[in-house]
Amino acid sequence: MKIHEYQAKEILRQYQVAVPSGHVATTADQTERMATELGGKVVIKAQIHAGGRGKGGGVKLATSPEEARQAASEILGMQLITHQTGPEGQKVKQVLVEKASDIERELYLGITLDRAQSKPLVMASQEGGMEIEEVAATTPEKILKETVDPSVGLQAFQATRLAFGLGFEGKQVRQAASFILSLYKAYVDADCSLVEVNPLVTTADGQLLALDAKIDIDDNALFRHPDSAEMRDLDEEEELEVEAAKYDLNYIKLDGNIGCMVNGAGLAMATMDIIKLSGAEPANFLDVGGGASAETVENGFRILLSDPNVKAILINIFGGIVRCDRVAAGVIEARKNIEVNVPIVVRLAGTNADVAAEMLENSAMDFAVGHGLKDAAALVKATIQ
Repeated sequence: MKIHEYQAKEILRQYQVAVPSGHVATTADQTERMATELGGKVVIKAQIHAGGRGKGGGVKLATSPEEARQAASEILGMQLITHQTGPEGQKVKQVLVEKASDIERELYLGITLDRAQSKPLVMASQEGGMEIEEVAATTPEKILKETVDPSVGLQAFQATRLAFGLGFEGKQVRQAASFILSLYKAYVDADCSLVEVNPLVTTADGQLLALDAKIDIDDNALFRHPDSAEMRDLDEEEELEVEAAKYDLNYIKLDGNIGCMVNGAGLAMATMDIIKLSGAEPANFLDVGGGASAETVENGFRILLSDPNVKAILINIFGGIVRCDRVAAGVIEARKNIEVNVPIVVRLAGTNADVAAEMLENSAMDFAVGHGLKDAAALVKATIQ
């Protein structure tokens, strides 16, 4: 689950991670009042779930409350387009009004899960303010890494080593090491999948501040954090993905026109691959799970057909936990209850696959049955040509 920058900083404050003073505002009037309280010189930052806000015009420096009001009036309500929002952009409904900092250096600090090692990984770089992916691609030697044994946690010597690697000297080494250790504690305690501070800045008076903060929280751990669950902003999420979650469907919208309904994440990935290999583009990832009942299939159909880009549907089911004939019955029943105005190709393999194929062919409904995954992908591509 992604959260806004101001929410991420609220979490960091709880762990004594230094962040600039600031408040969230939804109107220009609120922004002006907050700027006055913060001393006049402030930064106005659009709050959306995307990076690159500054390049898109969503971050502005104001030297007075009046300038802050003007900046907020320009940002609030705008359709902010960044490299992460896509061409449609995202509407800005709130801004973070933050006391401006006298920046001396910009650094990078992030913590995520190294899936290859199944361990947390702390990354740091002196290339703050840049996207870490760009640094990794062009100058990977500038990224410092410390792998953490989760049974003992991040050790002081590791944090100190990172502090020295970032170029800190004297008293700032201890300050930076403490900052890193506190950030790691926030990462673990809040069940985060990502904590990123970019940039981490040193100020003219020698302080360290998380000038920007990004936190992603593990959805599977939200039952332990009801306060964090309340931070979810559904306006920032894909509407169909939110709807699918109501039915416990694992759905991710993509840019293609072939709707996919599959049972099992691995099979869903393979299905998208074979669609692309056939020369078409998948419109989504949809895993209906091992049960794949008639109700599940019907809800899946509703989600797929709600996407106007979908021109055909490929149903790919492996009958392991659930028999293929049961799935076929669910598909037929769902097809009766929903008006489907696009071609449907079904590929079933596994237990009672032959029975299921016969049921579909005898259903008097307009199904095309694929005999094998490659054949099914070719069939569904042919329907949109």
